Amino acid sequence: MKKLLILVLLLPALVLADGPIDFDLPGLDGNGHQLSTYRGDWVVVNYWATWCAPCRKEIPDLSNLHDSRDDIVVLGLAFEDTSIEEFESFLVQYPASYPILLVDTFDPPAALGAPRALPTTYLVDREGHLVHTWIGPVTSGMITDWIRDNG
Repeated sequence: MKKLLILVLLLPALVLADGPIDFDLPGLDGNGHQLSTYRGDWVVVNYWATWCAPCRKEIPDLSNLHDSRDDIVVLGLAFEDTSIEEFESFLVQYPASYPILLVDTFDPPAALGAPRALPTTYLVDREGHLVHTWIGPVTSGMITDWIRDNG
């Protein structure tokens, strides 16, 4: 009975994982960003917060990845209830070359949900499927190795 209950509880997640995912979030730049507009590229979706030390350490490496590969886009999802001014001030000290999207911590994108820990990074393939998740710090090497070995 327990196995059946677990299967029933996991079934919706398995069904959702089969198709492309999408979300539309406001950017710090004032523009909306819809995940599906990046189809054709690998998309690295990185949940972060200003108070998260490992998140701060990832920013330069993820910026380099975003800038150096034409086939990879990085999106930073700011998972923190703070003002735009505070984010902008933070990004002067920790500049990110990739779009920073603002997440309502009480209503995160349904396709991803709230992160279990920060940082959390998702890899979305060229067709929009969620193909890998890293909980905790990630490096550009980990991402490019995964794409090379599995993409």
